[in-house]
Amino acid sequence: MTADVDAAPAGLPALLARWNATLLTARSGHGDPGHPDPEPYGRNLLARWAEPHRRYHTVDHLRAVLDRIDELTDQGGEGGELELVRLAAWFHDAVYRPDRSENEERSATLAEKALTEAGLTAHEVAEVARLVRLTVTHDPAEGDINGELLCDADLAILATDQDTYGGYVRAVREEYAFVPDEAFRQGRAAVLRQLLALPRLFRTPYGAAAWETRARRNLEGELAGLEA
Repeated sequence: MTADVDAAPAGLPALLARWNATLLTARSGHGDPGHPDPEPYGRNLLARWAEPHRRYHTVDHLRAVLDRIDELTDQGGEGGELELVRLAAWFHDAVYRPDRSENEERSATLAEKALTEAGLTAHEVAEVARLVRLTVTHDPAEGDINGELLCDADLAILATDQDTYGGYVRAVREEYAFVPDEAFRQGRAAVLRQLLALPRLFRTPYGAAAWETRARRNLEGELAGLEA
């Protein structure tokens, strides 16, 4: 897995252990003892998530998405290919530059290269990459269980309490500190309108029941502030 970073930040052994377990489980039935050690891949990814220019798309966001995937699963969500969804969470913002628009595509390409090297099948690699690309729109097709699970987990921050949501908004603004205020307001408002235009923000039964109303309230409140 080629990258300009190759070591995980200190203090993240539990998260690295989650990566190792996920990748080992995903390829557990493949029967090839020659698969590479998963840990260097996890360290590379964690170093990417810890890049200094990030303010919201950080290791904390990665951990939160993984936790929300577990929460949705624990609440009786349909199965899907759970380990592939978790792998997609690891890769979905692995490449992140706020001044570029192709982050999801570059993250998906990284997943294709790394997971092929790491021993996943062509189907598994393609599914993880598809899920990463789906986070551009957060609009999975009806019946796309894997997509619903990842997108709901990624958007769960929208349904948090007022203080947590406010911290998220401030962190996003810090990532885009290079954008002038008026241009940021216009761009952020467009993103909020796109989200509010979705028939449903959350597609899993639990997400729709527990998170939809609060998320829309937060989005509408932020949009009203930008338009004021």
